[in-house]
Amino acid sequence: MNNSKEIKEFILKRLEEMKAENISCISLRGEVPIADYMIFASGRSVKNIKAIAEHVALQLKHELKWNASVEGIAGSDWILLDAGDVIVHLFHPEARDKFKIEELWEKR
Repeated sequence: MNNSKEIKEFILKRLEEMKAENISCISLRGEVPIADYMIFASGRSVKNIKAIAEHVALQLKHELKWNASVEGIAGSDWILLDAGDVIVHLFHPEARDKFKIEELWEKR
C-alpha cells in the first residue's frame, strides 16, 4: 500500500513534468482528519489545468494503482483532485487569486 508521503511526492513530480506553475504543498498531518497534504498549483488555461488533472489521475491509476476522484474537470477554472490523504487544487491563476483557498489553509 502507498503511504501519503509517497503519493504526495509522486503527484508533485507529475505536476512538475506537466509544467504546472506556482506549486506549493501544505502538510496537514495530525492537524485535520481530511488529509495529510494539500497541494496547490496553477495552469495557464482552463484547458491546461484539465490536461494536468487528467494526466495526474491517470498516472496515479497506472503507476501506483491508486484511484483519485476529480471534481470540476468540465470547463472549470478550479479542479480538485482527491487522492485520499492528498488533495490537489489546480487553478487558473485568476481563480487562485480570487478564491485564496491556499491562504485559508496556511492560516489554520
